[in-house]
Amino acid sequence: MPAPLPPLAVSLGDPAGVGPELLAEAWHRRQAGDLPWFVVGGAGLLRAAAETRGFDLPLAPIGAPEEATDAFADALPVLGDLDGAYRPGAPDRDGARLALASLDQAASLAAGGRAAGVMTGPIAKSRLAEIGFNHPGQTEFVAGACGVAAADAVMMLAGPTLRTVPLTVHIALAAVPGALSADLIVRRARIVARALVRDFGLARPRLAIAALNPHAGEDGRMGGEEAAIIAPAIARLQAEGLAVSGPHPADALFAPRARETYDVALCMYHDQALIPLKALDFDAGVNVTLGLPTIRTSPDHGTAFAIAGKRLADAGATMAALRMAADCARRRAAA
Repeated sequence: MPAPLPPLAVSLGDPAGVGPELLAEAWHRRQAGDLPWFVVGGAGLLRAAAETRGFDLPLAPIGAPEEATDAFADALPVLGDLDGAYRPGAPDRDGARLALASLDQAASLAAGGRAAGVMTGPIAKSRLAEIGFNHPGQTEFVAGACGVAAADAVMMLAGPTLRTVPLTVHIALAAVPGALSADLIVRRARIVARALVRDFGLARPRLAIAALNPHAGEDGRMGGEEAAIIAPAIARLQAEGLAVSGPHPADALFAPRARETYDVALCMYHDQALIPLKALDFDAGVNVTLGLPTIRTSPDHGTAFAIAGKRLADAGATMAALRMAADCARRRAAA
């Protein structure tokens, strides 16, 4: 019999956002069979956030991740003494420092194998930048904690009806054509294909690759990237035996019938991937980092400062991110 999985590590996210209340709600709505998880810091924050949701939150202070397994059924395990004031909707640098400290410790525990994976709460990148955070996002931060180059950590957005991957992420739209290359597409498509087999149990994943330009360039009349970059990359991947198709016009790629023909859509830029995912699966969308030696997920929404503490935020994406991390970790352990 394989050894039992350790619990998942969870970072708080920005304490002024919806993260703490959604973590409290996720534990409140836990189900039998859920893989236990613990939050790094924020005991007082979590208790106060739960009060805004209308319930009392029992907490279990723990000194080591392993203690979370026995505590989880009766109380939300919280590791360590990190904490701060709960001021929903009022982000500040102290909150950013707490968010970063929680993220750093949670990622380190997962990278070191003391947690089955890490789920990261939503952060405000601008606030973190004010205190010296120099990563484009949490994806790259967790990759660094795992010793993986940022270029080999691939963001995938996953929901009940769609999976998408932005091949370029947090760059200006004007910079996208220059950032694309056949090597980039091939490198990231390989990572995606391997991860869908290993972590999602797909024996032969089908990858659909979107075009950059309208009408897939229309034979060069609307742009030449399809012929010069994207099609050669697809040919290389097909020659390796991968089930890859495209370049597909993006305006038709996400129609219901089209979605039945692939397991993941690889998109050329951030919004091309995130708009359809959020339109279809906003309350259950999960950000998954592929290509890491550990599992990392996050709810696919931001801090939502404007509604923090008002009992308006939906916990669906947080719960989905926790369960997806657990499912992926279980598949890896069983392999």
